Amino acid sequence: MGTWATDALGNDDACDWAYGLDECGDLSLVEETLNKALSEGAEYLESPDACEALAAIEVIARLQGNWGIRNSYSESIDAWVEKTRIVPSRALAEKAHQVITRILADDSELKELWEDSEEFGDWEASVRDLAGRVQLST
Repeated sequence: MGTWATDALGNDDACDWAYGLDECGDLSLVEETLNKALSEGAEYLESPDACEALAAIEVIARLQGNWGIRNSYSESIDAWVEKTRIVPSRALAEKAHQVITRILADDSELKELWEDSEEFGDWEASVRDLAGRVQLST
């Protein structure tokens, strides 16, 4: 996996996924991405699916006004969020929290990959920070 940062958008899969938002005028891609991560059930969650899901969750947090790191890698998501200004439903925010729990579980390839690195603590803190930025009050 091409990764350069521990935040949700610091990898190739997330950045590639973000360009798909330009084709959307709603949250259908975000919801489809979260559904895909949850559809694995008890199966092993592959890293690319988890990376895309974290990017989708970043969209939800930003739409709620809870911005994360803004840089050149977040530009396409930031522009989309500022343009669309959709308010995510409580159900979608709840789904985001379910996905984060799934990503932090033992049967998550992304978690395993980060556990094998010196930056695991930073990555886990970043994921938990993202979870804290997704509010259930919508």
